[in-house]
Amino acid sequence: MTSRFRQLLPLLTSLFLLACSNTSEVDKKLTNPSLPDNWQESKQALSVENNWLSQLDNPQVQQLVIKALAANHQFAIQAYDLEIAEQQLIVSGSQLWPELDLSFRSGRSKDNQSDSYANSNSVNLNLSYELDIWGKLSAADQISNYNYLAQKATFEQYKQQLVVNVVTTWFQVIEADKLLKLYQNRVENSRQNLTIIEAGYNSGLTAALDVYLTRNDLNNELTRVSEQATIKTKLIRQLERLIGEYPKGELLVNANLPLLTNDIPLGLPSELISRKPELKASWYQLLSQDAGLAYAHKQRFPSIVLSGSIGDSTADIGDLLSGSSLVWSLLGSISAPIFNAGRLQANEEKARIELKQGEQLYLDTLYQAFSDVENAITTEKSLKHSYYTMLAAQDNAKIASTLSFEQYQSGLVSYTTVLDAQKRSFEAQTTLIKIKNQLIVNRINLHLSLGGDFSTPSLENKAE
Repeated sequence: MTSRFRQLLPLLTSLFLLACSNTSEVDKKLTNPSLPDNWQESKQALSVENNWLSQLDNPQVQQLVIKALAANHQFAIQAYDLEIAEQQLIVSGSQLWPELDLSFRSGRSKDNQSDSYANSNSVNLNLSYELDIWGKLSAADQISNYNYLAQKATFEQYKQQLVVNVVTTWFQVIEADKLLKLYQNRVENSRQNLTIIEAGYNSGLTAALDVYLTRNDLNNELTRVSEQATIKTKLIRQLERLIGEYPKGELLVNANLPLLTNDIPLGLPSELISRKPELKASWYQLLSQDAGLAYAHKQRFPSIVLSGSIGDSTADIGDLLSGSSLVWSLLGSISAPIFNAGRLQANEEKARIELKQGEQLYLDTLYQAFSDVENAITTEKSLKHSYYTMLAAQDNAKIASTLSFEQYQSGLVSYTTVLDAQKRSFEAQTTLIKIKNQLIVNRINLHLSLGGDFSTPSLENKAE
């Protein structure tokens, strides 16, 4: 026996070294990717500010965020997913420990030939433990660990996205309300025009065509008001769903659209990797696939299991554990795959390909994150420029609208000129409202893209 073990010792040693020599196969370039020193659209490298939500300084939106974190159904689903991953982590870790089972059996049988009865009772304590000499179980535990960390980062990213959705929808409701009031003002203006035009027509000063054009303009404005009221109600329902309430469409929102003119501190591109939860989740998923490759590789090595049992069996249940018939056993077993038609090798190669695929997915996620930031910076610059040019256009359009109506009453221009001037003024005012909201939404999404945290310590405590 000793001589046979000595003959097998070099083989076992080589297998052990081969299994344990398996190291991470993640491309080393991914741990230190080549990144620019600064963002392409900004030559400054400043720190990203956290607590961006507090900058809004509005009690209602703060309260809505707290409600969403406490009652949003999709957010609750994500929280349960995180708890499931945590329990799976416990399940996986338990494989590294011995398993102890207690079994009890009691029975009664009859022999029809002798018309006699027999009782049997037994109790056994069984111990089983797999030696993790190749690190196979450790690799499986690593998979669960990285999956849990990925789920945790995903949960954090979803929380950040939920807050962004609540805030941006809140601002969309404000925008819809501002547009509705503008459209209602347009209705009143059209009614006043119609009164003046009809009075002129009755006096013989204006043509019937002008009356019909004015009536048509009023009907268009009334239609626009009705459509905008519907849009506002739908947005309110959307906001109510985000905070976990029944979508009645009755939530009151009364606030203004702030004009964002200050520059956002952007931070270095390299900081994005360690800040953004989405990138953390993608990285942990990649490490999980790397551990999966190690596990698939180590599946091809022998499994060594130690098992032991101690128990007692008697005809009289009262004599159990008396010690008179107590037996014990201790066994060791080694099982090694010899032939499986290439299944284990294919599983390892499959895990290797999945790892390479995961590397590309991580790179795609990484560069998409950079693209989101770069695009948001470019969009903000463009929106600011558009706002100031449209502001000047609005001032000019208002003056032109007033002058055109005065000239029409003096008989210098046709009524179509008045309608065209009023349309330009109306479109400029509408565009300004929309640009202000686009600036806000883009800024919020830029915070999200940069990995900025929304919360303050006080808000965090309330949300918990």
